[in-house]
Amino acid sequence: MLIGWFSSGRDEAARVLLKKTQKAIKEGIIKGEISFVFVNRAFGESEESDRFLKLCEELGLKTLSLSSQAFFPEEKLKDKERWRKLYHEEVMRLIEPFPMGVGVLAGYMLIISPPFLNRFPLINLHPALPWGPKGTWQEVTWKLIEKRERETGAMIHRVTEELDRGPVLSFFRISLKGPKFDPLWDEVEKGEVEDLKEKEKAQLLFRLIREEEEKREIPLLILTLKALSEGRIKLESPQALDLTQEIEDSLRRKE
Repeated sequence: MLIGWFSSGRDEAARVLLKKTQKAIKEGIIKGEISFVFVNRAFGESEESDRFLKLCEELGLKTLSLSSQAFFPEEKLKDKERWRKLYHEEVMRLIEPFPMGVGVLAGYMLIISPPFLNRFPLINLHPALPWGPKGTWQEVTWKLIEKRERETGAMIHRVTEELDRGPVLSFFRISLKGPKFDPLWDEVEKGEVEDLKEKEKAQLLFRLIREEEEKREIPLLILTLKALSEGRIKLESPQALDLTQEIEDSLRRKE
């Protein structure tokens, strides 16, 4: 399986995700290879993306970059949809020589143009269950607290024009109940929704939910790519594979 990797390389998490995926490939867990890494930043734009680009070099990965910041900024101000189409047309030209069976959006911070989506199979990690909230992980987590949800998770889905709602390949669930969570929920229940972000216990609950979610996200992606490479998941007709138990087993082995 040939993987195209798309990232903005904006933080340490982007580097860790790439390193762990490449390690899983080298160890034979994922039966495939990263055909190329595409980064929408150029050297010199930020310290974080420079670190990411240097990591790609250290890992020996074919790296392609096209600065979205420097790409016709006047056009972006005038017509963002047209700019997005033009930018991704150029990205398509850059990646054309490199075969890709699946593209992974791994911290890629641009909205993909429809022609690009129609041409390439792309997958993305969204930090909520398939029926859960849309938005960034911060937005999702506060929505969970505001709605007093007692379960969350994350999913890998096909990228479509509908934000955070493409066909689901895989997911995991985590309970937000138990000795770690219940005392914090008890305190949160006493507050009004609009005051939640100001409450210390709600902030602690926010951090705890994110901590439990985050440590399962990399295993979710790696196990999903493994299942794709083994044919357990089909991109064309995904069956929403529940990887909860496999992820919990992998976390226990690391303890």
